[in-house]
Amino acid sequence: MSGLEGYATLVTGGGRGIGEACAAALARDGASVTICGRTTSRLEAAAERLRAASPSSTVQTVTADVTDEDAVRVAVARAAEPTGALDGVVASAGGSLHLGPLVLADVAAVRATLDLNIVGTFLTLKHAAPLLAASGRGSFVGVSSHAGRDTFRFLGAYGAGQAGLDMICRVAADELGPARVRVNSMQPGIIDNELMAAITAGGPVLESYLENIPLHRVGTVGDVGALARFLIGPESSWITGQCISVDGGQSLRKGADYGAFAEPAYRDEAAWTLVTEGQ
Repeated sequence: MSGLEGYATLVTGGGRGIGEACAAALARDGASVTICGRTTSRLEAAAERLRAASPSSTVQTVTADVTDEDAVRVAVARAAEPTGALDGVVASAGGSLHLGPLVLADVAAVRATLDLNIVGTFLTLKHAAPLLAASGRGSFVGVSSHAGRDTFRFLGAYGAGQAGLDMICRVAADELGPARVRVNSMQPGIIDNELMAAITAGGPVLESYLENIPLHRVGTVGDVGALARFLIGPESSWITGQCISVDGGQSLRKGADYGAFAEPAYRDEAAWTLVTEGQ
């Protein structure tokens, strides 16, 4: 692939894990990278790692919560400062505040999960789109999940958030096509990073994953970063509106079962029997 010299990019959730790996892939190929997130110290530590790995690339940080529209507006403007334009965005900020049966879910946790994944991506897209259009080569990449495509037992709120994120990206691709802005999303499967450490350490949830992954291994943040780099760059100039799995083939089969994590927290609840009867 050709380099990304002259590109200015923004990566939300760039302080660790998948977001940092996406930023690293962009910086390695010469792009200016702005990473944003809610924790300043984490961002600065990530930025130091990125600068050490790609000393010729500009790496800057901006502290922002993607559910705060004013903060997103500032982050987008900051990302355009190195070149006066914005060519690519990887919206990696996301996560879940709930794990367990939907019938026992806390309403506030579900709302916060949907807000983070759907509204956070929407706000990032809303404020980045005009600059991406002006660049003439703008690309927006949402980071979704296999859980937004297939059911993962006890990850219902997260799955709904990812499915909503994917739909935001698909509709935006349709609407922004005339402006030559490409919009796609990635659907990672299980990734070996700090957020998944409790699973990748071993046990029934990991087994549930591996038995449904044809390549029979967990993914790496680099696997996802490489796809983000491709979708931002000119090599993917005729790809838009796609939700692309990067999951070792798990989407050919089915999602994982998080029951081993949910049961200790909920088994004493009367409604727990609704999701266990017959098993």
